[in-house]
Amino acid sequence: MINKLNSKRHTNHQLKSSPEYSQASFTFVLSLAITVILLLNSFQYADGTVRSWVFLAFAAYAVFTIIQLIIAILIRRDLLQAGDIRRSTRLLGYVQLLSILSGNLFTTVFGCNLVKKRKPPEYTIAVYMLLTQLCVMAISALNLFKPYVSNTFLPAMFGLLIITVFHFASLLLVAKYVDGHYAHPKLVWIALPLALSAVSGNLFALVLGINLLAKIRRNGNPALTRWGDVWVKLTGNSTAMLGLFFVVFLFCLSVCSLLTFEYSFAIDNNYSAILLPPSLEYPLGTDNFGRDLFSRIVYGARISLIVGFASTLVPVVIGGILGAISGYYGRHTDNIIMRMLDVLYAIPGILLAVAIIAAFGANTVNLIIALSVGAIPTYARTMRANVLLVSTYEYVDAARAFGSSNLSIIFKHIVPNSLAPMIVKSTLTIGSAVIATSSLSYLGLGVEPHIPEWGNILKIGSTYLETHSYLAIYPGLAIIMLVLSFNFLGDGLRDALDPKLD
Repeated sequence: MINKLNSKRHTNHQLKSSPEYSQASFTFVLSLAITVILLLNSFQYADGTVRSWVFLAFAAYAVFTIIQLIIAILIRRDLLQAGDIRRSTRLLGYVQLLSILSGNLFTTVFGCNLVKKRKPPEYTIAVYMLLTQLCVMAISALNLFKPYVSNTFLPAMFGLLIITVFHFASLLLVAKYVDGHYAHPKLVWIALPLALSAVSGNLFALVLGINLLAKIRRNGNPALTRWGDVWVKLTGNSTAMLGLFFVVFLFCLSVCSLLTFEYSFAIDNNYSAILLPPSLEYPLGTDNFGRDLFSRIVYGARISLIVGFASTLVPVVIGGILGAISGYYGRHTDNIIMRMLDVLYAIPGILLAVAIIAAFGANTVNLIIALSVGAIPTYARTMRANVLLVSTYEYVDAARAFGSSNLSIIFKHIVPNSLAPMIVKSTLTIGSAVIATSSLSYLGLGVEPHIPEWGNILKIGSTYLETHSYLAIYPGLAIIMLVLSFNFLGDGLRDALDPKLD
């Protein structure tokens, strides 16, 4: 009985300690869920017809989902019998790479991870960099079915194609010449262009370029820097990377849409195309004014990201400074600052935002101010708690002994070592800022009504829930996915930056 129990524990440990098996199971569940959704939406229940394009997508997803299940079973068998994944099983990862043609990003990412046994963080970042570029190109290419495109569409698509080819070549070079603690010195010639290619909004390219330069600089040195250690942990977390991928994808799409999308489709009324169902010309349908819902959601992502980041950055800076000064000086300074912030903290955030917008008017700048003011006390408290802890360390006493000024000690020695909890908190609260932005816009107190923003779009769609439910479903899904992505990323950063988990 005891031997049987020990054997079961050993089996569970082997499976849990394999990142490939965990990711295989996670990928199978996600792919299966999307396959079922596509199957349910491939039938028109009202007239009994079949949507051919949706059914074709279901068939493609179903094939790769079945292959994913087979791979998961084979990985389990290999781990229990040989203690490692066999080469023949890893070769099936190349089959899953073909799933990029069906748009199944989950199985594509899994295939990239399966084919390479030892995966440095640069390899994982390069994979997501290429997938981001491919997704942005695919989304932008849907404008070809529109009656007309913007004047900058063709040059922009040609530029994106060149960047995509360069990113693909970079992925191959990284897979071949980058190891755990070594990167070929000649890769410096692609690191700089990679960082420059981030002008398209693909932040993965910027991170990859920085990581390559840092690894080339310390070639052969097994010691990890703090930056490198964070990325090793973060790239090993599938859900965190999935969240980061969606955030970077939306940011890249928002940047590229300046050149690849025609703004008139999002704002101009077209009374000949009112409430049209989804089609190739209008992928997500049109609203009650004939405006393209697809274009409006793409442009709305820009507003949500700008307001979300700005309304988080402002309280991080102001609250961080107030908290650092309060925690370092203590006594009377601490009491004055914290009691003033307690008064502000006593007012509900959403009520304060409504009051500010009602007093100064509904526009984007006032919305950022309204959301920022209410968040300052929480960031000040977080920074104050960290400063109280860090200011007791020996290196702070050493800085005082060397005659450093108080401001120098605060902003050169204490604050940089107190930023980790602030970064995690800010990542987790950006999602709340996105929800607050959409909520206020839904109530008519956020962004101006004529500007395409997810809350405004959702407000229009809510009046057509019974007849044209897609008008509310698609912007609602966009809000949910962005908030979930920030939450996944925040959880991953918390694990990566927590020294107790080392």
